[in-house]
Amino acid sequence: MEKIEHKTVPVNGLNMHVAELGQGPLVLFLHGFPELWYSWRHQILYMAAQGYRAVAPDLRGYGDTTGAPLEDPSKFTTLHMVGDLIALLDAIAPDEDKVFVVGHDWGAFIAWHLCMYRPDKVKALVNLSVAFIPRSPEINPVDMFRSAYGEDHYICRFQEPGDIEAEFAQTGTKQVLKNIFAFRTPGPLYFPKGKGFSNSADNTTHLPTWLSENDLDYYAGKFEQTGFSGGVNYYRAIGRNWELNAPWFQAQVHVPAKFIVGELDLTYHVPGTKEYIHKGGFQKDVPLLQEVVVMEGAAHFINQERPDEINEHIYAFLKKF
Repeated sequence: MEKIEHKTVPVNGLNMHVAELGQGPLVLFLHGFPELWYSWRHQILYMAAQGYRAVAPDLRGYGDTTGAPLEDPSKFTTLHMVGDLIALLDAIAPDEDKVFVVGHDWGAFIAWHLCMYRPDKVKALVNLSVAFIPRSPEINPVDMFRSAYGEDHYICRFQEPGDIEAEFAQTGTKQVLKNIFAFRTPGPLYFPKGKGFSNSADNTTHLPTWLSENDLDYYAGKFEQTGFSGGVNYYRAIGRNWELNAPWFQAQVHVPAKFIVGELDLTYHVPGTKEYIHKGGFQKDVPLLQEVVVMEGAAHFINQERPDEINEHIYAFLKKF
Protein backbone atom coordinates (compact mmCIF):
# COMPACT_ATOMS: atom_id res chain seq x y z
CA MET A 1 0.00 0.00 0.00
CA GLU A 2 2.94 2.35 0.65
CA LYS A 3 3.76 2.15 -3.06
CA ILE A 4 0.48 3.83 -4.04
CA GLU A 5 1.00 7.49 -4.94
CA HIS A 6 -1.42 10.22 -3.87
CA LYS A 7 -1.96 13.60 -5.45
CA THR A 8 -4.55 16.36 -5.71
CA VAL A 9 -5.74 17.47 -9.15
CA PRO A 10 -7.84 20.61 -9.75
CA VAL A 11 -10.84 19.54 -11.86
CA ASN A 12 -14.22 21.09 -12.59
CA GLY A 13 -14.18 23.37 -9.53
CA LEU A 14 -12.94 20.60 -7.20
CA ASN A 15 -9.61 19.57 -5.75
CA MET A 16 -9.79 15.87 -6.52
CA HIS A 17 -7.72 13.42 -4.54
CA VAL A 18 -6.36 10.60 -6.69
CA ALA A 19 -4.56 7.39 -5.73
CA GLU A 20 -2.53 5.75 -8.48
CA LEU A 21 0.10 3.15 -9.22
CA GLY A 22 1.75 1.70 -12.28
CA GLN A 23 2.65 2.54 -15.86
CA GLY A 24 0.75 1.63 -19.00
CA PRO A 25 -2.83 1.94 -20.26
CA LEU A 26 -4.96 3.84 -17.76
CA VAL A 27 -7.67 2.03 -15.77
CA LEU A 28 -10.02 4.44 -13.99
CA PHE A 29 -11.65 2.93 -10.88
CA LEU A 30 -14.89 4.52 -9.59
CA HIS A 31 -16.07 3.73 -6.06
CA GLY A 32 -19.55 3.62 -4.56
CA PHE A 33 -21.26 4.40 -1.23
CA PRO A 34 -20.04 4.54 1.50
CA GLU A 35 -16.61 4.04 0.05
CA LEU A 36 -13.44 5.78 -1.12
CA TRP A 37 -10.51 5.23 -3.48
CA TYR A 38 -9.45 2.73 -0.77
CA SER A 39 -12.18 0.31 -1.87
CA TRP A 40 -9.98 -0.46 -4.90
CA ARG A 41 -6.76 -1.11 -2.92
CA HIS A 42 -6.57 -4.77 -4.05
CA GLN A 43 -7.29 -3.92 -7.70
CA ILE A 44 -4.80 -1.03 -7.81
CA LEU A 45 -1.92 -3.26 -6.70
CA TYR A 46 -2.93 -6.11 -9.00
CA MET A 47 -3.54 -4.08 -12.17
CA ALA A 48 -0.33 -2.10 -11.69
CA ALA A 49 1.55 -5.41 -11.47
CA GLN A 50 -0.04 -6.45 -14.80
CA GLY A 51 1.31 -3.40 -16.62
CA TYR A 52 -1.54 -0.90 -16.23
CA ARG A 53 -1.75 2.54 -14.69
CA ALA A 54 -4.43 2.16 -12.01
CA VAL A 55 -6.11 5.43 -11.00
CA ALA A 56 -8.77 5.69 -8.26
CA PRO A 57 -10.15 9.09 -7.26
CA ASP A 58 -12.19 10.01 -4.22
CA LEU A 59 -15.34 11.08 -6.05
CA ARG A 60 -17.14 14.40 -5.55
CA GLY A 61 -18.13 14.79 -1.89
CA TYR A 62 -15.92 11.97 -0.62
CA GLY A 63 -12.69 11.60 1.32
CA ASP A 64 -9.86 13.98 0.49
CA THR A 65 -11.60 15.46 -2.56
CA THR A 66 -12.73 18.96 -1.58
CA GLY A 67 -14.74 21.80 -3.06
CA ALA A 68 -18.14 20.16 -3.62
CA PRO A 69 -21.13 22.19 -2.29
CA LEU A 70 -22.37 19.61 0.22
CA GLU A 71 -25.41 21.73 1.07
CA ASP A 72 -26.68 21.55 -2.53
CA PRO A 73 -27.65 18.03 -3.70
CA SER A 74 -28.48 19.38 -7.18
CA LYS A 75 -24.70 19.60 -7.75
CA PHE A 76 -24.38 15.81 -7.44
CA THR A 77 -25.98 14.68 -10.69
CA THR A 78 -24.46 12.25 -13.18
CA LEU A 79 -23.72 15.24 -15.43
CA HIS A 80 -21.58 16.78 -12.68
CA MET A 81 -19.85 13.45 -11.98
CA VAL A 82 -19.07 12.74 -15.62
CA GLY A 83 -17.86 16.33 -15.98
CA ASP A 84 -15.44 15.72 -13.11
CA LEU A 85 -14.11 12.57 -14.78
CA ILE A 86 -13.67 14.15 -18.22
CA ALA A 87 -11.71 17.00 -16.61
CA LEU A 88 -9.65 14.53 -14.57
CA LEU A 89 -8.73 12.46 -17.62
CA ASP A 90 -7.78 15.61 -19.50
CA ALA A 91 -5.50 16.61 -16.62
CA ILE A 92 -3.79 13.29 -15.93
CA ALA A 93 -3.86 11.54 -19.32
CA PRO A 94 -4.08 14.22 -22.03
CA ASP A 95 -2.46 11.93 -24.60
CA GLU A 96 -4.84 8.98 -24.12
CA ASP A 97 -7.90 9.20 -26.33
CA LYS A 98 -9.64 6.34 -24.51
CA VAL A 99 -9.20 4.67 -21.13
CA PHE A 100 -10.48 1.56 -19.37
CA VAL A 101 -13.14 2.10 -16.69
CA VAL A 102 -14.14 -0.09 -13.75
CA GLY A 103 -17.06 0.92 -11.51
CA HIS A 104 -18.85 -0.39 -8.44
CA ASP A 105 -22.21 0.65 -6.96
CA TRP A 106 -22.62 4.40 -7.59
CA GLY A 107 -19.32 4.25 -9.44
CA ALA A 108 -20.93 1.75 -11.83
CA PHE A 109 -23.96 4.01 -12.27
CA ILE A 110 -21.65 6.93 -13.09
CA ALA A 111 -19.59 4.72 -15.42
CA TRP A 112 -22.69 3.71 -17.42
CA HIS A 113 -23.48 7.40 -17.84
CA LEU A 114 -19.89 8.25 -18.77
CA CYS A 115 -20.19 5.64 -21.53
CA MET A 116 -23.60 6.92 -22.58
CA TYR A 117 -22.58 10.59 -22.69
CA ARG A 118 -18.99 10.15 -23.91
CA PRO A 119 -18.40 6.71 -25.47
CA ASP A 120 -15.47 8.25 -27.32
CA LYS A 121 -13.55 8.30 -24.00
CA VAL A 122 -13.88 4.64 -22.97
CA LYS A 123 -12.07 1.62 -24.46
CA ALA A 124 -13.91 -0.97 -22.38
CA LEU A 125 -15.92 -1.12 -19.18
CA VAL A 126 -16.18 -3.57 -16.28
CA ASN A 127 -19.06 -2.73 -13.92
CA LEU A 128 -19.82 -4.36 -10.60
CA SER A 129 -23.13 -4.67 -8.73
CA VAL A 130 -25.26 -2.09 -10.57
CA ALA A 131 -26.44 -3.00 -14.07
CA PHE A 132 -27.43 -0.36 -16.58
CA ILE A 133 -30.78 1.15 -15.56
CA PRO A 134 -32.88 2.32 -18.53
CA ARG A 135 -34.84 5.51 -17.92
CA SER A 136 -38.56 5.09 -17.42
CA PRO A 137 -40.45 8.20 -18.57
CA GLU A 138 -43.43 7.29 -16.39
CA ILE A 139 -42.05 7.54 -12.86
CA ASN A 140 -39.26 9.15 -10.88
CA PRO A 141 -37.17 6.28 -9.42
CA VAL A 142 -37.52 7.62 -5.88
CA ASP A 143 -41.31 7.47 -6.20
CA MET A 144 -40.96 3.95 -7.57
CA PHE A 145 -38.96 2.82 -4.53
CA ARG A 146 -41.37 4.59 -2.19
CA SER A 147 -44.32 2.87 -3.83
CA ALA A 148 -42.62 -0.55 -3.73
CA TYR A 149 -41.02 -0.45 -0.27
CA GLY A 150 -42.42 2.47 1.74
CA GLU A 151 -40.77 5.40 3.49
CA ASP A 152 -38.34 3.26 5.51
CA HIS A 153 -36.45 2.08 2.42
CA TYR A 154 -32.94 3.51 2.53
CA ILE A 155 -33.29 5.48 -0.73
CA CYS A 156 -36.42 7.18 0.63
CA ARG A 157 -34.87 7.83 4.04
CA PHE A 158 -31.86 9.44 2.34
CA GLN A 159 -33.96 12.12 0.60
CA GLU A 160 -34.44 14.71 3.36
CA PRO A 161 -31.27 16.75 3.91
CA GLY A 162 -29.82 16.31 7.38
CA ASP A 163 -32.25 13.58 8.45
CA ILE A 164 -30.17 10.45 7.97
CA GLU A 165 -26.97 12.33 8.88
CA ALA A 166 -28.44 13.03 12.35
CA GLU A 167 -29.34 9.39 12.78
CA PHE A 168 -25.91 8.24 11.63
CA ALA A 169 -24.34 10.66 14.14
CA GLN A 170 -26.30 8.99 16.96
CA THR A 171 -25.21 5.51 15.84
CA GLY A 172 -21.58 6.55 15.32
CA THR A 173 -19.57 6.65 12.11
CA LYS A 174 -17.66 3.42 12.68
CA GLN A 175 -20.79 1.45 13.58
CA VAL A 176 -22.72 2.80 10.57
CA LEU A 177 -19.94 1.72 8.23
CA LYS A 178 -19.62 -1.69 9.88
CA ASN A 179 -23.38 -2.24 9.57
CA ILE A 180 -23.44 -1.32 5.87
CA PHE A 181 -20.35 -3.34 4.93
CA ALA A 182 -21.70 -6.38 6.81
CA PHE A 183 -25.15 -6.29 5.17
CA ARG A 184 -25.66 -9.54 3.26
CA THR A 185 -29.44 -9.86 3.08
CA PRO A 186 -30.52 -10.39 -0.57
CA GLY A 187 -33.44 -8.03 -0.21
CA PRO A 188 -34.24 -4.38 0.46
CA LEU A 189 -32.30 -2.36 3.03
CA TYR A 190 -34.44 -0.44 5.51
CA PHE A 191 -33.65 2.34 7.97
CA PRO A 192 -36.78 2.57 10.14
CA LYS A 193 -36.85 6.11 11.51
CA GLY A 194 -35.27 6.23 14.94
CA LYS A 195 -34.46 2.52 14.95
CA GLY A 196 -31.19 2.33 13.03
CA PHE A 197 -30.57 -0.57 10.71
CA SER A 198 -33.26 -3.15 10.17
CA ASN A 199 -30.65 -5.91 10.49
CA SER A 200 -28.74 -4.65 13.52
CA ALA A 201 -30.76 -2.39 15.78
CA ASP A 202 -28.73 -3.61 18.77
CA ASN A 203 -25.42 -2.68 17.10
CA THR A 204 -23.92 -6.17 17.53
CA THR A 205 -22.88 -6.48 13.89
CA HIS A 206 -19.62 -8.34 13.38
CA LEU A 207 -16.96 -7.05 11.04
CA PRO A 208 -17.02 -8.99 7.75
CA THR A 209 -14.03 -11.29 7.29
CA TRP A 210 -12.80 -9.33 4.26
CA LEU A 211 -12.51 -6.06 6.21
CA SER A 212 -9.87 -5.57 8.90
CA GLU A 213 -10.12 -3.20 11.85
CA ASN A 214 -7.44 -1.09 10.16
CA ASP A 215 -9.53 -0.95 6.99
CA LEU A 216 -12.59 0.12 8.96
CA ASP A 217 -10.53 2.72 10.83
CA TYR A 218 -9.38 4.21 7.52
CA TYR A 219 -12.95 4.57 6.25
CA ALA A 220 -14.22 5.86 9.59
CA GLY A 221 -11.45 8.44 9.86
CA LYS A 222 -12.30 9.91 6.46
CA PHE A 223 -16.08 9.92 7.03
CA GLU A 224 -15.59 11.51 10.46
CA GLN A 225 -13.77 14.34 8.67
CA THR A 226 -16.28 14.80 5.86
CA GLY A 227 -19.57 13.51 7.25
CA PHE A 228 -21.95 11.47 5.10
CA SER A 229 -23.73 14.29 3.23
CA GLY A 230 -21.49 14.10 0.16
CA GLY A 231 -22.26 10.41 -0.37
CA VAL A 232 -25.93 10.70 0.53
CA ASN A 233 -26.34 13.61 -1.92
CA TYR A 234 -25.95 11.12 -4.78
CA TYR A 235 -29.26 9.59 -3.65
CA ARG A 236 -30.82 13.04 -3.24
CA ALA A 237 -29.94 13.79 -6.86
CA ILE A 238 -31.74 10.68 -8.20
CA GLY A 239 -34.87 12.66 -9.09
CA ARG A 240 -32.81 15.41 -10.71
CA ASN A 241 -30.89 12.80 -12.73
CA TRP A 242 -34.19 11.40 -13.93
CA GLU A 243 -35.25 14.85 -15.17
CA LEU A 244 -31.92 15.74 -16.77
CA ASN A 245 -31.51 12.39 -18.51
CA ALA A 246 -34.75 12.74 -20.47
CA PRO A 247 -32.78 13.46 -23.69
CA TRP A 248 -31.11 10.04 -23.36
CA PHE A 249 -34.40 8.11 -23.18
CA GLN A 250 -33.85 4.78 -24.99
CA ALA A 251 -30.19 5.66 -25.62
CA GLN A 252 -27.85 2.69 -25.74
CA VAL A 253 -24.37 2.24 -24.29
CA HIS A 254 -22.00 1.50 -27.17
CA VAL A 255 -18.88 0.44 -25.25
CA PRO A 256 -17.58 -3.14 -24.83
CA ALA A 257 -18.73 -4.16 -21.36
CA LYS A 258 -18.60 -6.90 -18.74
CA PHE A 259 -20.90 -7.01 -15.72
CA ILE A 260 -20.33 -8.82 -12.41
CA VAL A 261 -22.77 -9.10 -9.51
CA GLY A 262 -22.90 -11.11 -6.28
CA GLU A 263 -25.83 -13.51 -6.01
CA LEU A 264 -26.62 -12.06 -2.54
CA ASP A 265 -26.34 -8.42 -3.67
CA LEU A 266 -29.42 -6.41 -2.73
CA THR A 267 -29.26 -4.68 -6.14
CA TYR A 268 -29.62 -8.03 -7.89
CA HIS A 269 -32.86 -8.70 -6.01
CA VAL A 270 -34.70 -5.49 -6.89
CA PRO A 271 -37.90 -6.74 -8.61
CA GLY A 272 -37.39 -7.08 -12.36
CA THR A 273 -33.59 -6.81 -12.23
CA LYS A 274 -32.76 -10.49 -12.79
CA GLU A 275 -35.18 -10.67 -15.70
CA TYR A 276 -33.70 -7.51 -17.20
CA ILE A 277 -30.12 -8.83 -16.84
CA HIS A 278 -30.72 -12.36 -18.11
CA LYS A 279 -33.64 -12.14 -20.54
CA GLY A 280 -32.46 -9.70 -23.19
CA GLY A 281 -33.19 -6.22 -21.88
CA PHE A 282 -29.64 -5.58 -20.67
CA GLN A 283 -28.13 -6.83 -23.94
CA LYS A 284 -30.50 -4.61 -25.94
CA ASP A 285 -29.49 -1.48 -24.01
CA VAL A 286 -25.78 -2.40 -23.97
CA PRO A 287 -25.28 -4.08 -27.39
CA LEU A 288 -21.56 -4.65 -26.79
CA LEU A 289 -22.14 -6.41 -23.46
CA GLN A 290 -19.90 -9.46 -23.73
CA GLU A 291 -20.26 -11.21 -20.40
CA VAL A 292 -22.41 -11.33 -17.26
CA VAL A 293 -21.00 -13.04 -14.17
CA VAL A 294 -23.08 -13.87 -11.08
CA MET A 295 -20.70 -14.68 -8.23
CA GLU A 296 -22.04 -17.43 -6.02
CA GLY A 297 -22.10 -16.67 -2.31
CA ALA A 298 -20.95 -13.06 -2.74
CA ALA A 299 -22.81 -9.96 -1.58
CA HIS A 300 -22.57 -6.29 -2.53
CA PHE A 301 -18.97 -5.24 -1.86
CA ILE A 302 -17.50 -7.88 -4.16
CA ASN A 303 -14.31 -6.04 -5.12
CA GLN A 304 -13.32 -6.18 -1.43
CA GLU A 305 -15.02 -9.45 -0.47
CA ARG A 306 -13.61 -11.48 -3.38
CA PRO A 307 -10.65 -9.41 -4.60
CA ASP A 308 -8.64 -12.19 -6.27
CA GLU A 309 -11.54 -13.34 -8.43
CA ILE A 310 -12.55 -9.79 -9.29
CA ASN A 311 -8.95 -8.94 -10.21
CA GLU A 312 -8.82 -11.89 -12.58
CA HIS A 313 -12.19 -11.02 -14.12
CA ILE A 314 -11.11 -7.42 -14.75
CA TYR A 315 -7.74 -8.38 -16.21
CA ALA A 316 -9.15 -11.15 -18.41
CA PHE A 317 -11.57 -8.69 -19.99
CA LEU A 318 -9.34 -5.63 -20.36
CA LYS A 319 -6.42 -7.53 -21.93
CA LYS A 320 -8.63 -8.26 -24.96
CA PHE A 321 -8.42 -4.60 -26.01
